[in-house]
Amino acid sequence: MKSDPKSLSTVFIIDDNSAVRDAIRWLVEQVGLKAKTYASAQEFLSSFHPDMRGCIVLDIRMPGMSGIELQEKLFHGNIQLPVIIVTGHGDVPITVRAMKAGAFEFLQKPFNDQTLLDAIHAALDKYSALWQQEERRNQACKSLAALTPREREVLDLLRKGKPNKVIASELGLSVRTVEGHRANITEKMGVKSLGQLIEMMLKSDPENLDN
Repeated sequence: MKSDPKSLSTVFIIDDNSAVRDAIRWLVEQVGLKAKTYASAQEFLSSFHPDMRGCIVLDIRMPGMSGIELQEKLFHGNIQLPVIIVTGHGDVPITVRAMKAGAFEFLQKPFNDQTLLDAIHAALDKYSALWQQEERRNQACKSLAALTPREREVLDLLRKGKPNKVIASELGLSVRTVEGHRANITEKMGVKSLGQLIEMMLKSDPENLDN
């Protein structure tokens, strides 16, 4: 059974005010979500890795790197972590800058607890679909990498719609050998039909599927 990406998510709380960090963490954990807290943007970055899943609840004004600077760094790095800005110093220019950097939501302190929870759940729901797509794409790439060069040749001809007899002729193989390669391919790729096989290839390499 595949894991639900949302169930594996963590709410990353970044705020230099320890009381705010603890309050948000308590709130998040009360609804069954995991939470981690950081006192600065630098502290978060020091523990960051690309496989992180969840959302960020981020204060804007902090010593050192500001929340906006951290958000822009993640945005330009194409990091798939939705950011919810919470601040007591929000104004129009800051809001516009945050939204341009892809902020999922912008909340003014003091905020309503349910409003924050609603924003967190909405962010996780939206991005769970993206994480699932990425997981399927990574799995497809791993499966393709497990094929032998000959199996890749057979697969390339299969996805072009060529029957076993034609593939055998083009590669100088017997039909039975092609059938054997085809069985190995479907087993390694974890699929039961050619349609599923093509779908998996599309997810792993959509630009080259029609070549």
